Amino acid sequence: MNTRALCLSLLLVLPLAGCHGHSTSAPASAQAVADQHAVLEAEREQLDSIPPPSKNRYMAVHTYESWENPYVTVQAGMVTLHVLLADANTSDYGAGGILRPVGARRQELNLSMEKLGEAISAVPQTSWPYGRVIAIEEAHKVPASAQPQIRRTMETAVGTLNDLGIVVYDLNDGKLQ
Repeated sequence: MNTRALCLSLLLVLPLAGCHGHSTSAPASAQAVADQHAVLEAEREQLDSIPPPSKNRYMAVHTYESWENPYVTVQAGMVTLHVLLADANTSDYGAGGILRPVGARRQELNLSMEKLGEAISAVPQTSWPYGRVIAIEEAHKVPASAQPQIRRTMETAVGTLNDLGIVVYDLNDGKLQ
């Protein structure tokens, strides 16, 4: 009878221990959510110095080669951030020529989705001539099996950019997202 009482008491205590374990993990996840919210707010504050988008300037652009603001290429599970740094020389003499090529000012950075907000907020204000708007495109020449993952990554990227207060523009479709 003594063994039976011990088994019964263990059956009563173990579920309570399990519940206690879940209650301690809930504040940890709540803390993680609070930390993510604080990071998002800090990134938004950094982007507040960039003016709102100038629709009449960016709606006239139809190619990525002539796009001057940052743009994002979405791949399966990651994104590539393309940034055109401002020309340090403000004179028009030699602009785009052999001494001051535009390609030398282009930077590309491959990022995981978790680092997108941090990278966007680090882009200098001078690289946003159209205001707070980013062009977005899906990667080219990908296998059909990767398309669903690219679509999910695209939705996540658009959501992240919108959370940061950035207008997302699809140059291929010519529409806002």
